[in-house]
Parts: sequence; C-alpha cells; structure tokens
Amino acid sequence: MTEVEPIALRELTTLRTGAAPRRMLDASTTAELIEALREVWASGEEWFVLGGGSNLFIGDESFDGAVVRILSTGIEELPSPHEGRVRLRVQAGHSWDDLVAYAVERGYAGIEAMSGIPGTVGAAPVQNVGAYGQEIQETLVEVELIDEHEDAAVVVPAAELGLGFRTSVLKHHYGEAHGRRAVILSVTLDLAVTGSAGRVVRGEQLRRALGLADYEPVSLEWVRARILETRAVKGMLLNADDPDTRSAGSFFQNAIVPEHIARALPPECPRWPVEPDLDSVTVIPLDSYYGLTPRPERPESMIKVSAAWLIENSGIRKGFRLPRSRAGVSTKHALAITNRGGATAAELGELARFIQSRVHAEYGLLLQPEPVLVGVDL
Repeated sequence: MTEVEPIALRELTTLRTGAAPRRMLDASTTAELIEALREVWASGEEWFVLGGGSNLFIGDESFDGAVVRILSTGIEELPSPHEGRVRLRVQAGHSWDDLVAYAVERGYAGIEAMSGIPGTVGAAPVQNVGAYGQEIQETLVEVELIDEHEDAAVVVPAAELGLGFRTSVLKHHYGEAHGRRAVILSVTLDLAVTGSAGRVVRGEQLRRALGLADYEPVSLEWVRARILETRAVKGMLLNADDPDTRSAGSFFQNAIVPEHIARALPPECPRWPVEPDLDSVTVIPLDSYYGLTPRPERPESMIKVSAAWLIENSGIRKGFRLPRSRAGVSTKHALAITNRGGATAAELGELARFIQSRVHAEYGLLLQPEPVLVGVDL
C-alpha cells in the first residue's frame, strides 16, 4: 500500500470529471488492497475504490475522503471440475479487455462477446457486465471479497451475489442503500476450452450483432474482431480523439415497468418481457394446513422498455446539447452522455436532468442513472 499525491479524478475517469480527492492510496497486490481498506475503515473517513473509472460520475468538488486505487493484476489458470473447461482466477485490478484477449488467444470461450468493455475485472460482477446477449453471470464461479469493517477476506459463490440485469448486491444504485458494502479482490470464471477450432454461435442477439445468417462455425478471434469493430462504430471503444467515447457508457438504465404501464406506451417502443420468479416457495404452517394449498398468485409481468427509444422520441436526438454547454448526447447512440471537452459535472448533470424531465413529460417514466454517482445529485 502506498499513499500517493492525489490525482484529479477527471484524469482517471472516462467521463473526465472530478477534482483531486483529499487522500489517495494505491494497492498493487491483494495484500496491499486489504491493508489499505483496513486503514481507511479504521479512520472512519468516507471512501470508495477506483478501478478503470468507466462507470463513475464524480462531482466537481473535491471528495473529502480516501480513494483506493485497485492496481492488482494477474491471471491464474486452474483445473475445472467440468470436462472440457478451464478456470481463470483473475485479480481485481486486471483490465477486463486484456482478460478477454487472453482467453480468446488461448481458445477459452464464454466472454468473447464482451470484448472492448472498459474497466477492470473486479468491477465486472458488481454490474454483471454483458454485451450482445452474453453476461458474466454465465461463466462466473465465485469472487473473493472483503466486507467493510471485516478483517478477513471470504470467497462468495456467484449464486449469492444477487446477479441481475446490470446489477448485483454489491452495486450502489442511485438513491438506495448498499445491499452489501464490500470490495472484490479476485474473480474466478469457468470457460469452455475450444482451442483454435471454430464453434457455432448460438445466441440470437449475438448472431444478429455478428451478421451471421447460417450456423457455420466461426473462431473466437473472428468474433472478437467483429465485436470490436461494432463497438468502435458506436463510439464504445475508448479513443482519446473521439469525444463520443468520453462517457460512462449507457448513462440511463432501460426502464422496467409493469405490463399495464408498458401497454400505455406507443407500440413501436421496443420492449422485452422480464420473466417472473416461478420457483418461489409457499410455506404453510402445519397447524393451519387442512389438505388444500392456496392457488399461487401470479404477479403482474414486468416489461423492460428501451431507454434509448424513449430519449430519442421525447425530442432528444443523437448529438443534442444544451446552449453553451460542453456536455452532449453521443452522436452515435442516445444512451450515452458525453464530455465534449472540458465539461464540468454540473454541465453533465444539467443535461441528464433535462433528459429525465423530457422523458417524464412525454411518457411518465423517470429514467434512473446507470453509473455510480459520487458527489453528484440528479
């Protein structure tokens, strides 16, 4: 653990906002990371950890606390209990895309569609990252983490992380309390060993993204190359010369609403059903059981609707900017709010609130922010 001269967070985050915090600590190994967290927790000060900085929206005022930078790297190959598979244990600070490149080069399948996603491996389970129908929860075995104010690290199975669409119990949603305030130290994935031979792409969403019309096998290298090309066209690959990439990715979450609310939206608004939990257990005390079980109540279906469609059809087009503002909607996709050069958090927040107000006025839905907000209110 090394306490360093604080760096302005605008230099460490993809949205490029934020002043230097009061304190900054660098941790290059798991032991250093645990030591840094224990020291910060013992002090009682405010804190947060920083990986790739790609899912953070930091306010303009200096953060009055400690920022712990996770810089640990390394990939360890382990045997899998399943035939034809391999496990990778990866340190939290390792670049996610470097991990994908490593897996693809060695013929390990299961994360290739998530090529080009910025950030670190430790952040991936927090948001259950995914792209083109592939999510980390499909290959995630477990994480090693340390809970706030605890002395020892623990290994937590993926099933206990509450993984859902771009969420987990570890993610701090805007306006809500933490489900579990902890820091991931390492991540273990279980991947299929395919070698250099091609494999058939099964997922329909991924097949559409790749332009596959038949079921001919394709190599992992081919899939990765096409995904990177697609992301580049959409401004979703970090590029210092492209203002559209100075973002936190999708700024707003797709809205998930009851079916009767979705029916009130225009029929051309894209929507996808969210399956209810049909495996819930009904417990009936023995002293009140008379041989009959109550008919299960089927909850109203929930529907996911496209936030990008709502934004564009409320009158906010790609490239939209408020007068005299250095913040703007990406010219390539409507869900990204971008820093066009020197924008403050106040300018970005003003645009975000304007988008929320337009969508709410047109459709009665309040879009929720996707990135973690620090020192910012919407």
